[in-house]
Amino acid sequence: MIELYTWPTPNGHKVHIMLEETGTPYNVHPIDIGAGDQFKPEFLKISPNNKMPAMIDTDGPGGKPFALAESGAMLFYLASKTGRFLPQDLRQRWQVMQWTMFQMGHVGPMLGQAHHFLGYAPEKIPYAIERYKNEANRLYGVIDRQLKESKFLACDEYSIADMATVPWLRYPERQGVAIDEYPALQRWRDAILARPAVDKAMQVLAERRRVGGHSEKEREILFGKSQYQKR
Repeated sequence: MIELYTWPTPNGHKVHIMLEETGTPYNVHPIDIGAGDQFKPEFLKISPNNKMPAMIDTDGPGGKPFALAESGAMLFYLASKTGRFLPQDLRQRWQVMQWTMFQMGHVGPMLGQAHHFLGYAPEKIPYAIERYKNEANRLYGVIDRQLKESKFLACDEYSIADMATVPWLRYPERQGVAIDEYPALQRWRDAILARPAVDKAMQVLAERRRVGGHSEKEREILFGKSQYQKR
């Protein structure tokens, strides 16, 4: 059983997708990042970097409980455990690793910055807005070009690379991106979002999402000095 500590964010959803696609049993433990749950000592024991998602596999290596954080590592672990969505063919396997790392190193961090400066920053900083909007469009272009040559992101086989990336591309308008400028990406994204397991994954904790923005206290926890306190 997977004990999953998560919240309905792109990084949470990528692991939800993998669990649903593989039919792996899991229990959901909400980590309300607006309330500061990510800073609680019991969560920090699982995720030292105070980021969700994190998980405990109650039947980990050697049959013993195994805690793991970092969403990309969790995808590779679940692929190894289930034998699915990470190809055995070495060329394809390394392609999947490459594009999963592309999501971890570029898509997530840069689109996250675009989200922040376009939608959440208390001060509108034209330089930051332009920088991250441009980078978001550059990354969409990289993916679009790849998908003109490949059925799925890494290869012609659906993989954890697709699962890792799709949740970040659900709301391109929040990143300063016009999705119809990237038709190959749009077709791929919409086809994956239509998968029953993906649709179910996107509903995990969906009712807990904030409607109408964050309170001042939540904004301070998410973006203020609370992030940087020594623990």
